[in-house]
Amino acid sequence: MKDTVFSPAFGNRPNQLVGRSKITNDILEGLESEPGSKERATLLLGQRGFGKTVLLWEIADLARERGFVVASPTVVSDNMPERIIEKIQDDGERFMKDKRGRLVGGTVGALGFTVGLQFSDAVQETKSFGYKLAKLSERLEEQDRGILVLVDEVQASSPELKQLVTSYLELVGERRNVALVLAGLPGAVSAVLNERVLTFLNRAHKIQLGPLAIGDVDAFFAQAFPKAGVMLDREMRREAALHTEGSPYMLQLVGHYIVEYADDNGHISNGGFSDALSTAASSFKEDVCSTTVAALSDKDVDFLRAMLIDDEQSNISDIARRMGVTGDYAQKYRKRLISSGIIEAPRRGYVSIAVPFLADYLRDSLD
Repeated sequence: MKDTVFSPAFGNRPNQLVGRSKITNDILEGLESEPGSKERATLLLGQRGFGKTVLLWEIADLARERGFVVASPTVVSDNMPERIIEKIQDDGERFMKDKRGRLVGGTVGALGFTVGLQFSDAVQETKSFGYKLAKLSERLEEQDRGILVLVDEVQASSPELKQLVTSYLELVGERRNVALVLAGLPGAVSAVLNERVLTFLNRAHKIQLGPLAIGDVDAFFAQAFPKAGVMLDREMRREAALHTEGSPYMLQLVGHYIVEYADDNGHISNGGFSDALSTAASSFKEDVCSTTVAALSDKDVDFLRAMLIDDEQSNISDIARRMGVTGDYAQKYRKRLISSGIIEAPRRGYVSIAVPFLADYLRDSLD
């Protein structure tokens, strides 16, 4: 069968966002708070495959419906400031038209605009990003509109990110109607928070994207598989939901391969079902686990491998003994891996691996 429901690729937007309504509601409520409030600056932290990019696009759409001008998700890069200005101009033009649909303006005003939100040549060529962002905010406030800037793939030591956050902080001081949402890997965001210029973000609203509730995944599958023309009994559907381990990306992979392995009548054999789950897991390991491990140091990996002998939770003392290092030395890597969101501390003195299928991937690499 051909899959027309699931979207198993990074950045692809699924037809329905699963299990994140509370997060989107919290962020949207923050937009309704007073300019300058803590809730108007949000940090989204999540491992690969946990749906950060998809969530940003959902927030963008919902904020537009509420009348905000949105700079849709922009990846941190050399031209990020310019792209943010362009996106605000493009999205905000809808509020700068008269009843006949024509852009207002026509002469260079005091704020340096010509038509709509387009800057004069002098402003465009000589003024800074911060100046342009401030003037766009002023111009849009005349129409009772606020600005929301969304940034993906946050990186430490990025001069462009520092430029954005510094400009945002200045606008906050002026009580401008602006809001900011930044998303990134836990380790990258942690490094950003330690940047001297960006310490302001320590006061931002932080949201850790955890696994989806299996019940939410199962409920989604109950609706999605019939739409895809696949007949799955309750036991199979529940097993498929459990196999995702709460990862939004794995949800898409599992759904996609079940559709692919079903016959033309929408039936899937027990063997085909097992093959679909196995293929989804293999794809996840290649796309997520291999990339995660590639970014770690050798000692980080040694720490994780020292955990593999345990079923779920590992004692720090046991890890240190298996690594052949002191407890203090092991604690150093414990802190690094927790900061990166790769392990978590379920109780005092113990850790467990937080990334789905990562333990299996590491075991496979030892074979």
